[in-house]
Parts: sequence; C-alpha cells; structure tokens
Amino acid sequence: MRSYFPTLLILFTLAFATSCTDEPSIKKIQFVGEAQGTYYAITYFATDTLVFQSEIDSILEAFDLTASVWVHTSVISRINNNDHKVIPDDHFMEIFKQSKRIWKETNGAFDITVGALVNAWGFGFKAKIPVNQEVVDSLLKLVNFAGVRLEKGKIVKDNPDIQIDYNAIAQGYSVDLTGGFLLSKGISDYLIDIGGEVLAQGHKPDGSLWVIGIEKPAEEANSERILEATLGITNKAIATSGNYRKFYKENGIRYSHTIDPKTGFPVKHSLLSATVLADSASLADAYATALMVMGLEKGKRFLKNRPELEAFLIYSTADDKYQTWATEKLSKMIDE
Repeated sequence: MRSYFPTLLILFTLAFATSCTDEPSIKKIQFVGEAQGTYYAITYFATDTLVFQSEIDSILEAFDLTASVWVHTSVISRINNNDHKVIPDDHFMEIFKQSKRIWKETNGAFDITVGALVNAWGFGFKAKIPVNQEVVDSLLKLVNFAGVRLEKGKIVKDNPDIQIDYNAIAQGYSVDLTGGFLLSKGISDYLIDIGGEVLAQGHKPDGSLWVIGIEKPAEEANSERILEATLGITNKAIATSGNYRKFYKENGIRYSHTIDPKTGFPVKHSLLSATVLADSASLADAYATALMVMGLEKGKRFLKNRPELEAFLIYSTADDKYQTWATEKLSKMIDE
C-alpha cells in the first residue's frame, strides 16, 4: 500500500454530554495505530467498547494480503507475477470492478495498469530506473486496462508484463471495509481516517457534524501543515490527492507521484490538489486521483457531469499564487 503524505486533517473537538442520569453514558472510544505504511485513527461513540483495536489491526493486515504490492505473497503481487494458481478474493474483485468502471467514466485518467510506470519513476516498491522518452514509450504499451479482464473468477492479462497497481483506490477501500465492520457491530457514529482517506458516519453525541480540514499545499514535503478550509460532514467519505507531499527533484526538475496513464510521465500542470466528497472512500480516493491526472479545466468539466461528486480544487496561477475552486454544494459546506 502507498506511503501516506497527509492532505486531510481531522479536527477533533469532541465535547459531549449524556441526556439522563439513568441512561447509559456515551463513551468516546479512539484507536490510533499504523497500517499500510501510514497511520490510522478511528473514533466512535457508543455506550460500551464494541470494537477493539486488535480487531481493526487484523482487518487491515488481512487486507494487505489482498491489495498490497509491497507484500510479495498478496493476491495482487501473485497476479502481477503471473501465478496462475491464485484465485482473487471478493475484495480484489470488487476493487477491480470499481476500477474498471471509473477507468471508463474518466476516459482512462484513472488506470490501475500503470504499475510498471509507477515503479520505473521510483514511486512503487521497486528501485527507480533511468527514464527517458524511449523507456516511457516501451512501458506505455503495458498501460492497457482493456487488456485485463475477469474470466471464470480469475484475472486474465493479454500481456503478462502488465502490472496492476491498486494504490489509488485500495486505501480508500480499506476505510470502507473498516466502516462496514463497525456498522456490523452496531456502531453508527464514527470517524475513520486511514492515511488521510476519511469516512464519517452519523454525528457526535451533541448532534454536530464531524469537522475535516483540507490542507494548503506546501513547497516542501516536511513543511508545516496549514489548513486551507474546513467543512463539516456526515455519512460521506472524503479523500485528497496532491502532488506536494510525495515527489522528488532530479537535475532541478520536480517529479510528482501522479503518473498520467496517457503520456507515461508525472503530471505537470497547475492543479496542486483535488479533494473529493463521495458516498464511499474508495470512490473519493479514485476520483481524486483522476482529477489530478486531468488537471484543472478538464477536471471542472468532468465534475459538471457528475452531480454525485463534490470537489475542492487548489491550483496555482501564472504568478504562483494559490487559488481555489469548489463545486456549488461543497462551497456551501465550508466553514467561514
């Protein structure tokens, strides 16, 4: 799973009270841990501890065995290595189907078959290689989602060298997976944050919304985090994709981790970050990445035809100033 460079900050100001002395008191239960090369933070409200941290750890560790390219024995790694004995589990299949649909909707801006390029540019689990136009052209032949399909419960690749990379959707899916587990245990008021992919369900005990902060882009990866905006959400997921935390510089050129599946090169345009509000964290995660590939103007046009999505975009102007743009509904959710 990808290493995380946070773009969403959760603001915990969780004051609460019980209504009657003879009713069970509502407790705030909170877990903070590490998973998928990043952190996770889970907060829920209930009259008792209904879910334990060890259970969350088990869920996330098991999910790594499905979707992490950093685990050599995972389902995705075995498929990439053309192990014909591997049978994709339900989670792998669901992510694949979601990814195929989003690939079609975004006209290829979101494409899980960019794995070979991600590795070549040094943003995957393999060491970076010297990259030039010739190398990119050869690897672009492997970016071919149309050449990967499900047949009789197995993944079939037209070219065995195609490498699948779930990093732009799997972390969001793990948030949804964890949320489903909490709901199954009778927990309806919770906030899950795994590496900046967030799912908010219900409310705080005082009836208020969960408050999320959107980070302002920074010039350096380790610079202080400053909020650009905050908004309250419930029963929604939110994710941000940005190029200002995960990048490297070589020969004076800055290379971001978002790879354009059509050009084979890291994206280079004015859009600095894309925050998406959606019904699930996997969708928010994937569409945020797609918007970063599209860039500002194409992204805005795409969003006009997707009323189920809300977005907040931060971009740079010709004079290197930051500007923001938001869909109409999300702009009304931003705290003044």
